[in-house]
Amino acid sequence: MRNEVRQRRMAMGLSQQELGRALGVSRQTVNAIEQSRYDPSLPLAIRMARYFGTTVEEIFHAD
Repeated sequence: MRNEVRQRRMAMGLSQQELGRALGVSRQTVNAIEQSRYDPSLPLAIRMARYFGTTVEEIFHAD
């Protein structure tokens, strides 16, 4: 699954650590999601979408 987490995080000037803290996950989790090595749970995907002020579908794209 492709995602736009890195682009949105960088556009907000956040580090992986800062985003992880805001979402209640580790920096390693943010990194794994950005590298498409880990698909987040639905609750985490929803938290991310809300944090970025968009929808899950706008951030995550099924290949």
